[in-house]
Amino acid sequence: MSFMLQPALINAGMVGLGMIFDETYRPFFESCHEAPIFDRRVGSVDLRLVSVATRTGTRADQLMKCWSAASRPVFESFAGSDSVDRLLASDVHAVCIATPDDRHFEPARKALQAGKHVLIEKPAVLNLSELDELVELAGKRQVLCKIVYHKLLDPDHKKLRTLYRDGVLQHVNNGYCSLLEPKSISTGQFAEWISGRNPASYVAVHYLKLIDFTFGPDWRLKRIHATGQRGIVGSSNGSTWDSVQLQVTYEYPDAREATFDIHTSWVTPDNFPGYVDQEVQFRFDNSIWLAHQRKRGVELAIEGRTPQDFKNTPNYHYNGSFLEPWGERCQRGYGIEVISRFFQEVGYVEFGTRAQRTDRLAEMRSLTYNDVSADRNCVAIVQALEALLTRLASGDAGSWVEVNGSLGGLVLFSRNRSPEVLYSPAV
Repeated sequence: MSFMLQPALINAGMVGLGMIFDETYRPFFESCHEAPIFDRRVGSVDLRLVSVATRTGTRADQLMKCWSAASRPVFESFAGSDSVDRLLASDVHAVCIATPDDRHFEPARKALQAGKHVLIEKPAVLNLSELDELVELAGKRQVLCKIVYHKLLDPDHKKLRTLYRDGVLQHVNNGYCSLLEPKSISTGQFAEWISGRNPASYVAVHYLKLIDFTFGPDWRLKRIHATGQRGIVGSSNGSTWDSVQLQVTYEYPDAREATFDIHTSWVTPDNFPGYVDQEVQFRFDNSIWLAHQRKRGVELAIEGRTPQDFKNTPNYHYNGSFLEPWGERCQRGYGIEVISRFFQEVGYVEFGTRAQRTDRLAEMRSLTYNDVSADRNCVAIVQALEALLTRLASGDAGSWVEVNGSLGGLVLFSRNRSPEVLYSPAV
């Protein structure tokens, strides 16, 4: 490891200052300027955002002005093609990466190579070869490499896993998950990078991880199918997808199968009454679980304000601003909690004795909810999905990907072409 932390201090670097940063990282870092994070195993830990890396520096300049006006500590801003390299040369101990999903790998690779702890927004990467390299680097440099799957911290999803692990919900057979985002996502906030991309790689991974983590690991990934629609955010014969329908099948040791359909899009009308429409349905041998993450018992109507300024069905669980009964203003929710948990894990690893570090690092890396080494099934599905959509865009419909079959770890089959090996080793 290339650095020694000062007692109870973590200097953080941020790669990417887009919408995800504004929603979760920014309020988290702002709260850390007011008070340290705390873990009873190590006590209080000061956390500071000391440097950021972006393409143009425009957002960083705006943030710097806001923070200076609020008397918050300023940070170094690095912009341009070498911004990540300059950030890593600064005094940072951990790096958060919130760039578009096809730009995760290179900054993560560089940060791990530099001996920094790393937190990456989902999906970690888009193929298994890149994942293999990150896992190897994290092990070699003896640092953490974690993925943000904030929906695992959603109270509803934690309760789902609790009931399943306690045997109340028995043997999942199939499920349906849907996450539909407004058109402003694809035509405004993400317009700069959306060309050639799809909503499934971007958000279906939330449910892929939920399924794999909650109901595994005593099964194996078996088949992946996908199809989609185009013509709204791009041409009808192009490679940019409006909507994607993904189907994933697992097989249990007794040969029973469980299949999950996951529908995603980013073309819902912008005047939709909620921020995002999302629901899950899981069917078990003895029960059924139905959950609508948008409608949680709160509906709101304000003349001239809803659903534009405020949504009719707000989700305060993910990220909400509150005035506490004792007068303090705060911003919290499971979208912020997952980031805080990462830095608690970093603190736990670094603020013990040197003799404790190896054991603590191994303990934190064994957490399958967020460690990069536990992301193989999710990344395998994303890699298969990307290949299936590419094949579909070329006019070859009805393809599928087989997992760990006789020809390799990921093999693409279609009616009109010979099998294509996407990844040779076992998934």
